[in-house]
Amino acid sequence: MSTTTGKKIVFTGGSGKAGRHCIPYLLSQGHKVLNLDLIPFPDPSAKVYTLKTDLTDSGQVFNALTSHFDMSGYEDEKVPGAPDVVVHFAAYARNMLVPDSELFQANVRSTYNVVEAACKLGVKKIIVASSETTYGVCFAQGDQDYHSFPLEEDYDVDPEDSYALSKICGEKTARTFARRFKNDIYALRIGNVIEPHEYVQDFPGYLNNPPSRKRNAWSYIDARDLGQILHLCTLPSAPSGFQIFNATNSTITIPGNLTTAEFLKKECPGVKITRQMGDKEAPLSNRKIREVLGFKDTHDWRRYVGDDGKALV
Repeated sequence: MSTTTGKKIVFTGGSGKAGRHCIPYLLSQGHKVLNLDLIPFPDPSAKVYTLKTDLTDSGQVFNALTSHFDMSGYEDEKVPGAPDVVVHFAAYARNMLVPDSELFQANVRSTYNVVEAACKLGVKKIIVASSETTYGVCFAQGDQDYHSFPLEEDYDVDPEDSYALSKICGEKTARTFARRFKNDIYALRIGNVIEPHEYVQDFPGYLNNPPSRKRNAWSYIDARDLGQILHLCTLPSAPSGFQIFNATNSTITIPGNLTTAEFLKKECPGVKITRQMGDKEAPLSNRKIREVLGFKDTHDWRRYVGDDGKALV
């Protein structure tokens, strides 16, 4: 367990693909976590309490952010106040789950409600989930190119789909409230989330067909390393104000000896490369999060599968 002082964290959407790995990591670092979701946390052994909450209802959000973290809270002398940190991951996770109009309104409204309530209750640290899709290719119609490489946080994001648009609205909402309330709000542009079992399950197909990874910019984030990123965001050393961070692992998902620049020139010959890139640097670059937060990825895909797609562990 970490020796840092644990925080009280309210985590929305913790029962989802990313949250089910991020929350155990946060618990291992000494934090206490309350999950706001519509379904229970999938691992009962983690002993994570889930408060069923409709985040599109502002009243429910305000109430949930001042809730007990479990039934034992009634034994305390004081009624609960706001948490130290709010992590907002809950959302429709992609297009084609519901009609676009429903996806957009639900994602934008829930983000507004969570950020507004957290700020007005005095929460000083808020982390919201943005997305790789904001870079405009993931859910584009047909085969489209990025403007340039690497994809970094100052990129002119211009997606054409409702999901990515909802995430840009979330970033703007976060920036607006951070400016008004002078607190720290970070928007994480999260890459393609990979769970531990998916290395052996999915990476053979990726490595055998590199063009299939273009929509994800040949990049990914291990769900456990995403937990580390969240923990780093809670530390006093994290920067102040509003920040956008790409949340990805460090290594491009291609086999062989080609460098990243060589591969990109071959795969996307009309796209400029704006700076020198590391030999195997992921095109959706995590340079900022490494330099600013000190992130060091633990779960590089090459630990689990070889270039031939065969499992190593």
